[in-house]
Amino acid sequence: MSGEITIVPFNIPLSPSSSSFCQLDGSAAAPFLSPPLPPTFVQLNPVLSTASNLLSKNSVKKSHSSGSFTCFFEGLQKLLSSRTQINSSRKMLKSRSRCIFLSGTLNSRGFDRRFSAQSKLEGKVALITGAASGIGKETATRFISQGAKVVIADIQHQCGMDLATELGSNASFFPCNVTKEYDISNAVDYVVSKYRHLDIMYNNAGVACHTPPSIIDLDLAMFDQVMAINVRGILAGIKHASRVMIPRQSGSILCTTSVTGLMGGLAPHTYSVSKSSVIGMVKSVASELCKHGIRINCISPFAIPTAFSIEDMSRFFPGVETQRLIEMIHNAGALKGAKCEPVDVANAALYLASDDAKYVTGHNLVVDGGFTSFKALEFPAPGQLQ
Repeated sequence: MSGEITIVPFNIPLSPSSSSFCQLDGSAAAPFLSPPLPPTFVQLNPVLSTASNLLSKNSVKKSHSSGSFTCFFEGLQKLLSSRTQINSSRKMLKSRSRCIFLSGTLNSRGFDRRFSAQSKLEGKVALITGAASGIGKETATRFISQGAKVVIADIQHQCGMDLATELGSNASFFPCNVTKEYDISNAVDYVVSKYRHLDIMYNNAGVACHTPPSIIDLDLAMFDQVMAINVRGILAGIKHASRVMIPRQSGSILCTTSVTGLMGGLAPHTYSVSKSSVIGMVKSVASELCKHGIRINCISPFAIPTAFSIEDMSRFFPGVETQRLIEMIHNAGALKGAKCEPVDVANAALYLASDDAKYVTGHNLVVDGGFTSFKALEFPAPGQLQ
């Protein structure tokens, strides 16, 4: 016989300076608070430790007559409500993302305790273009881990279907070519028909291009192809997401751009122009959508060694091994000891999509390790001067 007992919420203040930690049994581990705490630890203050002790095997008695369980929860609630520091912290912990839930599960093995932070995207529905691989795949995985339902929209049918199967029941795939406006419109309509609303639209699909030796060799046909995906496709995504978000007066729209849209000389002219256009687009549209409670932001990451970028690099460095190309990309960064990875962009997208960024719109979040913030002057060392 088993049963479940849940107390929500206690508004227990978690002191950042507390040195008291409670290790949980691995079988009861769940998503916890926020980094850098290890996933099997929860930082607790003395009050929470005392409360936890009340929820022990000795605190639960089985009623043989009714088959139910009775617990000393009244004493626990009195303990918690009597503490001044808890009462003074209630307002601080109103944020949904910080509410802590204390739950206990009774089963044949006894009483287990577990603590978890509420998911940042619980109940949210997201549509991500270009989500079958790379940054989009990582973001879809991250969003689902935070409680969202995600529709993967991509031109890569098999990869998209495989990913949806891998991510489980909260993921689904919809074939989409972002150069065709009706594909994007149909993808948005599919989300609304399946989940009744769309909360997050992430326009992530993009394409790179070959580098001509000079501007005078620029292929305008290729320019049109790149702009059709990187600019027109994103604009169509914004348009149709807004179509279903404006009536609800809420929503979050995201777009992937690049540091190449902020500085010259980092990529082919065509690619840089396309990414710079999206940054301007986001700022322009933000001025309208803010009147409807809809936020729109973009993310500009540094170079990331995805399958597409490695393929592009191999054209410039034929014969060079893939691992060496990856190292070259990472070594080009400015922040020592760190490298830009898809998960960094996914975390940025999670922030902008969640209520943590409820007052952020029209913003370009640059994830580049400081690369675009400075340029070192290459003067010779004093000892080398003649």
